[in-house]
Amino acid sequence: MTASPSPAATERLTIRHFARMKRDGRKIAMLTAYDFPTARILDEAGVDCLLVGDTVGMVVQGHDNTLPVTLDQMIYHTEMVARAARRALVVMDLPFGSYQAGMDDAIKAGVRALKETRAQAIKLEGGQAQAELIARYMDAGIPVMAHVGLRPQSVHQLGGYRKQRNRERLLRDATSLAAAGAFAVVLECIPAEIAREITAAVSIPTIGIGAGPHCDGQVLVLHDILGYDAGHTPSFVKVFGQAAQETASAARQFAEEVRAGTFPQP
Repeated sequence: MTASPSPAATERLTIRHFARMKRDGRKIAMLTAYDFPTARILDEAGVDCLLVGDTVGMVVQGHDNTLPVTLDQMIYHTEMVARAARRALVVMDLPFGSYQAGMDDAIKAGVRALKETRAQAIKLEGGQAQAELIARYMDAGIPVMAHVGLRPQSVHQLGGYRKQRNRERLLRDATSLAAAGAFAVVLECIPAEIAREITAAVSIPTIGIGAGPHCDGQVLVLHDILGYDAGHTPSFVKVFGQAAQETASAARQFAEEVRAGTFPQP
């Protein structure tokens, strides 16, 4: 198996690189980002894809789910992230309500996403029913990352954040969206063996989140891996750092020194 790209690599990644990575057996590393300085750090660290997720509604805005996030807010955050990225592929989530109302509104939202942010692709949730929309996006020159399995924008319809186990439906959804032209598909909260089967069945990269080790890549929410506790950390998350503790420690030290009169120095 070919080694993963070096973090020092400076070539700008595109959807064609992602297709090549799947063919070569190279894993894709993907994280969420919502602002310029964080995106710059992740990009320089060698992360392959920066997803400006509608998870901004939960980890930044403090909502219980992603539904309140607006298209204008997503464009605002994505523009900052895309301006910081030099190597990573930047993908913007289309938020709830921006593509469900009709084909024309959906195409307009996709055009705004690329035109106003410099992102290279959009991501949208949904199964086989979204195949026609993805085909229309392809005709409009808008690359699409699909998203099947647990779909956070459908949390009320699904009855909560539950693992999805319907093998036939998941396979049908993923293969239909790949055939429609999606360049990659996120598989969220599905059994590992089903994810393995889907990964073998489609020619496009699969990006897992809570879907086991057999996908072509993995994505996590940045705040989860940094130890920010937003009230619930999914069981599949691995905490790679303790930024929340470091931030709290620095803030306490600052406050203590201000109160003691030791900061600032003369």
